[in-house]
Amino acid sequence: MFTATEAPREDQQPSLAPPALQEVKARQRDAWSSGDYGVIGATIQIVGEQLCESVDLRAGQFVLDVAAGNGNASLAAARRWCEVTSTDFVPQLLERGRLRAAADGFSIDFREADAEALPFADQSFDVVLSTFGVMFTPDQEKAAAELARVCRRGGKIGLACWTPEGFIGQMLKTLGRHRPPPAGVESPVLWGTKERLARLFGASAASVDITLRNYVFRYRSAEHFVDFFATCYGPMLKAFAALDPDRRKLLRQDLMALAEKFNRSQDDSLVVPGEYIEAVIVRA
Repeated sequence: MFTATEAPREDQQPSLAPPALQEVKARQRDAWSSGDYGVIGATIQIVGEQLCESVDLRAGQFVLDVAAGNGNASLAAARRWCEVTSTDFVPQLLERGRLRAAADGFSIDFREADAEALPFADQSFDVVLSTFGVMFTPDQEKAAAELARVCRRGGKIGLACWTPEGFIGQMLKTLGRHRPPPAGVESPVLWGTKERLARLFGASAASVDITLRNYVFRYRSAEHFVDFFATCYGPMLKAFAALDPDRRKLLRQDLMALAEKFNRSQDDSLVVPGEYIEAVIVRA
């Protein structure tokens, strides 16, 4: 655990001007709208379930899921009889969440919303959640401030964020080598570090509990994983589409090598631990 008074300083890249920021958001929306992230999201449902247990949800609490994707944490909270609002800036993903909620018989309020400008009053929710979502916002300070603003004092913010050293952090780094991210945008995997979370939440946090966890990716082979993600995971799909055939081949080779490096199956399948930080923040 660490408290706000222990928050360290860190070097920061220059902030993007509003027009450039909007351009980055448009590019991100296009990326996450491509492919079929809903299928990938459905495979990692266990992370949302674990996060809801870690924040110790209580039936009847008002819960907001930010950058919810296809609603993993939203559904997990609804299963615990909470009053759930699920938000994302990609309409297609919200629709997938609606279909899942309807199939399971749960009532969830799905709303299109920007994580950096949430359309809710101060202290509207008892618990605010995000699983591998808010970490991808281009203005990290603003997004963190919004999470804190809409959470009531004494409430909790629960986050699951990939670490820089883990498999997905290294996969994003590999994609960045082949298709560099926009200048001035900080790496999303900074959210997967204790130091960055301390800096982002500062005085708004009475405490932050950090737990290092792994979601284990299980695929038929490294080739199966790369093919699946290249088809369904928007950022990877866009990276391949932006490259010429020779560079696509090199990217594929690098991704295959990375998957094999992390593979612990000892057989023909792929079993890869995906390290992430689970943070439970008590709102000051």
